[in-house]
Amino acid sequence: MQLQKYIDHTLLKATAIEEDILKLCDDALKFNFIAVCINGAHIPLVKSKLGNSSIKIATVIGFPLGAMSTKAKVLEATDYINHGADEIDMVINIGWLKSGKLLEVRNDIFEVKSAIGTKILKVIIETCYLTKEEKKIACRLAVEAKADFVKTSTGFGPGGATFEDVILFKKTVEDAIKIKASGGIKDKATALKYIELGASRIGTSSGITMMATK
Repeated sequence: MQLQKYIDHTLLKATAIEEDILKLCDDALKFNFIAVCINGAHIPLVKSKLGNSSIKIATVIGFPLGAMSTKAKVLEATDYINHGADEIDMVINIGWLKSGKLLEVRNDIFEVKSAIGTKILKVIIETCYLTKEEKKIACRLAVEAKADFVKTSTGFGPGGATFEDVILFKKTVEDAIKIKASGGIKDKATALKYIELGASRIGTSSGITMMATK
């Protein structure tokens, strides 16, 4: 298995400086990760560094709380695509979901996907805040809204990915959309287990450690 082809090499810390972002890109080029995932302000820098490589530029919107207006998320996503992003990881409106405002949640996702067209949309449902039933509902809404992935976590909440959640995701979405496991994935064995359970992407800041592990 080519583990590097599953890894979104991630740096989303507020304190990340340009030197950190450039090192992230160097690492991605060295190990040929499928994507780097960074905050939107860094897209031009990353674009200039990665050049014509095959590495995708993923960025986040509505991050990390998801409580922005749909219009704000659409504008953010559109701006980032225009500046060179290939993939968008958006946070759902968790409060709307927990309030039962399911049409609004679905529309939130659908409007972003409509705005970015064929670009990849990953929907972060932030599982640590949700009940099992809410997780299933969120997955179904992502499928209905034509998203490309459902994703476990931002990495900024009180909990990250779990094997149980990825199993639940897979049972819920089946093969309709893909799954990204993220949040607290630190070692190769854990990453491989998530892939075995059905994840097509691993969001992690520990990709270098994973690649160095035999």
